[in-house]
Parts: sequence; C-alpha cells; structure tokens
Amino acid sequence: MNAAFAIDFLSYAFMRNALIAILISTPIFALLGTMVVNKKMAFFSDAIGHSALCGIAVGVVFGFTSRSLSMVLFAIVFAVLLNFVKDRTTYGADTIISVFASVAMSLGLVLLSIGGSFNKYQSYLVGDILSISMYEIIMLSICLVLVIIFWIISYNKLSADSLSRSLARSKGINGKIYDYVFSAFVAVVIMFSIRWIGILLINSLIILPAASSRNISRNTRTYHLWSVILAVVAGVAGLIISYYTSTPTGPMIILLLGGAFFVTFVIHAFTKD
Repeated sequence: MNAAFAIDFLSYAFMRNALIAILISTPIFALLGTMVVNKKMAFFSDAIGHSALCGIAVGVVFGFTSRSLSMVLFAIVFAVLLNFVKDRTTYGADTIISVFASVAMSLGLVLLSIGGSFNKYQSYLVGDILSISMYEIIMLSICLVLVIIFWIISYNKLSADSLSRSLARSKGINGKIYDYVFSAFVAVVIMFSIRWIGILLINSLIILPAASSRNISRNTRTYHLWSVILAVVAGVAGLIISYYTSTPTGPMIILLLGGAFFVTFVIHAFTKD
C-alpha cells in the first residue's frame, strides 16, 4: 500500500471532518471514562445513552428546534433526579438506574412512534460520525476544553470520593455534590455526542479505553495517558479501516477497543505480581 493510497480518504471533506472529530472526541471520553470506571458508573453512563430517545421526544413534544439542546436539558434533569432518588432509597444503585433507564427509553420510543415518525430517529442508534459539520467540530472543541478545566479543578476531589466518601468528608469534600456535578457533566457530554457515536455504542467508547488502560497502568498518570492513547489510536484506525472496508465507523472503533481490552487483560494476567 503506497502512501498516496493510504491517505486517499483525506481527499474528502467529510472524512477530514470525521478525523478531526475523532481526534477531539476520543480524549474526552477517555478522560471521563477513567473516573466512570473508578466510581463504578458504567451502568449509569449506559442508562444516559439509552435515555437519549426520551430527550429527543421531549424536544419534539415541546417544539424545540434543536434536538441537541433538548437532549442536553433532559440529560441534566435525568442525571440530577436519578441521583436524588438513589440517595433517598434503600434499593441498590443498579436497581434505580435500571428503573430510570427503562422508563425513559420506553417513553421515548412511544412518543417518537406516534404518527410513525420513529424511522426519522433510527440513525441515533448507531450514529454517523461522517455527517459531522465544522460548526459541530467547534462545539466539540469547546467541550474538550471544558472537560480539561473540569478535570483540573475536580479530579482530586472526585478521586477521594471514589475511594471513600468518609475520607472525602474528613477532607471537607461534599461527595454528594461532586457526584451530582460529575453525573450531570457526563450526561451532557454523552447527549451532545450521541448523534455521531450512537446510542448503542457510546457507553463502550467511554468504558473500553479506561478499562483497557487500567489493565496495564501502575499509577494515575499512566492510567489517563494510556486511556487517551488507546482511544485516539482505535478511533483513527477504526475510521480508516471502515473507509476502506465500507463498514460502519462506530462499530469498527468499538471492535478495536474491545480487542485492546482483551490484549491488555492478557498482558495484565501474565505480568501481575
């Protein structure tokens, strides 16, 4: 394969936009994923993704012209309300999350199916990174900056709370408040990106880089570094492979990340002390 053939995909504007979007979005999910894994929130982020249809439906019912805006607003309410109920019940977190996710997704399906209009929203299930525009890339860039700022300000506090809420409280950290803020932040990022990544795939893009990195990392710095590297490499490789094999980009990226997880798991199994 010569160099000209290898970069042939860059001759198309939509492929260049998709490449830029992947280079921006994968670090976002890789960073957030490290804390999602630490705080055992994989089920929560999956629930947020599956509730996206309800966010779209709410926008349709109330006449929102921007689906992204309706989904983001819904995500914030969903995350805050879920945490509020979870903190005030004796049920396990997985039970409450399952209740919220099931109701939200079912309500979204019902509302969007009225009048046979659900077909218009099926593209949200697997996403389409190739349809991203330059304006949306700029919005993603702003999102990356906000994630980095949030990380600098809140990472140590979130880490302390994930280790022990009692420890965090002894250091003057209100763990519940940070849970609310982080949950809402994750929800907003997921909803903002759902159209390009897809409802069925977005949680995998959050969890797999962090889980793979955790297999081979010995400290916090390498944990974050490997998570970002694996996400970016899989994202770019998945885009290129999908272009030359005429396969969906999102699923190809997830397959590569899944492969990375099993490889790093084997490395961990044979090198652990």
